[in-house]
Amino acid sequence: MGAIHSVAEDMMRVCQTPEHIVYGYVLKSLCISGRIREALEWIRDLKNKDVTIDAEYFETLVKGLCRAGRIADALEIIDIMKKKQLIDGKVYGIIINGYLRRNDVSKALEMFQSMKESEHLPMTSTYTELMQRLFRLGEYEKGCMLYDEMLERGVEPDTVAITAMVAGHISQNRISEAWKVFKSMEDMGIRPTWKSFSVFIKELCKISKTDEIFNVLNEMRASKIDVQDEIFDWVISYMEKKGDVGSIEKIKQMQRIHELYPQEGESPRTDASKEQELNMELNSNQSEAVRMDCHLVEPLPRNYDEHDLQEICRILSSSTDWCLIQEALEKCNIQFTPDLVVEILHNCNMHGSAALHFFSWVGKQAGFSHTTETYNMAIKIAGRGKDFKHMRNLFYEMRRRGYSITSDTWTIMIMQYGRAGLTEIALNIFGEMKANGCNPTGSTYKYLIINLCSRKGRKVDEAVKIFDEMIHAGHIPDKELVEAYVGCLCKVGRLLDAKKCTDSLLRVGFTIPLSHSMYIRALCRAGKLEEAQALVDEVGAEGSTLDQYTYGSLVHGLLQKGRMEEAMTKVDSMRQAGINPTVHVYTSLMAHFLKAKQIERALEVFQKMQQEGCQPTIVTYSELIRGYMNMGKVSDAWNIFHRMKLKGPLPDFKTYSMFITSLCKANSSEEAMQLISEMASNGITPSTVNFREVFYGLNREGKQDLARSVLQQKLALRSKRKFLT
Repeated sequence: MGAIHSVAEDMMRVCQTPEHIVYGYVLKSLCISGRIREALEWIRDLKNKDVTIDAEYFETLVKGLCRAGRIADALEIIDIMKKKQLIDGKVYGIIINGYLRRNDVSKALEMFQSMKESEHLPMTSTYTELMQRLFRLGEYEKGCMLYDEMLERGVEPDTVAITAMVAGHISQNRISEAWKVFKSMEDMGIRPTWKSFSVFIKELCKISKTDEIFNVLNEMRASKIDVQDEIFDWVISYMEKKGDVGSIEKIKQMQRIHELYPQEGESPRTDASKEQELNMELNSNQSEAVRMDCHLVEPLPRNYDEHDLQEICRILSSSTDWCLIQEALEKCNIQFTPDLVVEILHNCNMHGSAALHFFSWVGKQAGFSHTTETYNMAIKIAGRGKDFKHMRNLFYEMRRRGYSITSDTWTIMIMQYGRAGLTEIALNIFGEMKANGCNPTGSTYKYLIINLCSRKGRKVDEAVKIFDEMIHAGHIPDKELVEAYVGCLCKVGRLLDAKKCTDSLLRVGFTIPLSHSMYIRALCRAGKLEEAQALVDEVGAEGSTLDQYTYGSLVHGLLQKGRMEEAMTKVDSMRQAGINPTVHVYTSLMAHFLKAKQIERALEVFQKMQQEGCQPTIVTYSELIRGYMNMGKVSDAWNIFHRMKLKGPLPDFKTYSMFITSLCKANSSEEAMQLISEMASNGITPSTVNFREVFYGLNREGKQDLARSVLQQKLALRSKRKFLT
């Protein structure tokens, strides 16, 4: 405390800062840093010096105590403020926020009622926080009553409050009420922000209101708000999952218009629409595990402090020694809420062992109780680390303690077993789920079928049976599932089942062009070009809206078969029909020339695609790296790889794996070993195959010491991801 007093005196003497301002700065700094004991000592020192403790000091102290989870102490300060008649609605709001951070909604509402009975007017932010929480809990009517009460009391809503109300209405499918509230901003003289529009659109995506999404986008444009690419990407992603190709084209047209005719004050954008057109063709290359962990919308603000999240994640990643981590956690003055714990677990899934130890530790802390969501996240982390024993133990513990076992819980376990190729166990879990009276969701069916169709653990008969069950249960498959399922059926020669699937899609809302396009693509990938061409001829004009993708699939299939002349004829016919080749076509041509070691022709294609405004993708650059490596041009391959890391797109798991394999074949296993370390540092988990290839490569090159270190690296990663006691 002596050093703090010294700094304060210097500020007053040297900087001529008024005394009461300096004292306030010191108090605020102590509270923000969580040093509550020193903050209380500071207040006592000020009292001993007969310094007047005004309302601002008390407010700062209350906020610091609540943030540290010491609400009982904060209430004592409130009593002092009441006696001194220094209390107002803002201070009550701080206490209410403290209760909400602890997930204690009933206490927050009690304090809210007490505040009103004391005739203190709540602030807009207090009403908003309570409304948001009630909507999240499904208490729609109570949330609406709070909003009406706010207006009746003359508390002016801001954009955040109005947007929260819009989200609440949409969650109940009350679109007209949502528009009415949104339009009320104009009457109040409030200009809607980009954020309020984006929340509106995200919520509409969640309940599949395509027409209303167009209305919001048009309203956004009319309000001269920049419709950023981020919003277009959200909407396109939602529509792709829905299989609504016609709407996708309309959205892309809106995006092109927005790029060509920007709002006043905006700079025209570069034409990126051609790259966007490839989403349908290339999205299936993304990892399904990553896609499951990513959520399209987050309708309401999270109930935790971002600083707290970053602090705990830093601690969990700081060491592999749990004792040291626990010691650091014990020193933290952070009040954990289920929302915060879920996000911590999500962000620290690469540090599975530390995350699972943290899950166990936080469950024993006073004032904290786990929820179904926190258990689900812990189960997911254990499964991703292939620690299936601990995953099942968490499940049994969850059931033993009376937590609700939801369809998400079952789905997570099914997906984790399936991803590991343990599809027989995944099927047993699926049966257990239904035997326990829990109905599978669309996601349950999706991830089970995708895993049954994958090369590792493939069970085609079961996939067909469960797909039919999914359709009869009324669940509509998305584009990703259909591509995986139909692709698998074509690969194993079950074309009748594949045709049956695409025909059934028409009855559940898929368009004719999209269903045919996916079937044609699957046939081409399975090398069944005659069947694909026959289907193209049969579809005729019906397929015109997807000609670009159909041509791309046929060109790719022909090149895979080595039928170069036919492929080039197909590309020429594309151009004659006014259809520009996609990046998929260009990449296929490059891959063909590189495989034939015709590097000059491959580079000509690469240059031409860029000249036509067609931006290369991760797949394009990966093919360049593969081609250079096959020709022994290792330095050129490294140049492309470094270019990706510097300018993007960033290398993904497939790029790293391909490069590692190529380096090991070229007797450069030591360089491949460096890539494994780089993968882990970039948040990409190396696979068992990656480690095995480098280990054998180093041994083959006579580098046994390095090979042993790779084995140790693999074991270290395993222990880092598994819950080891």
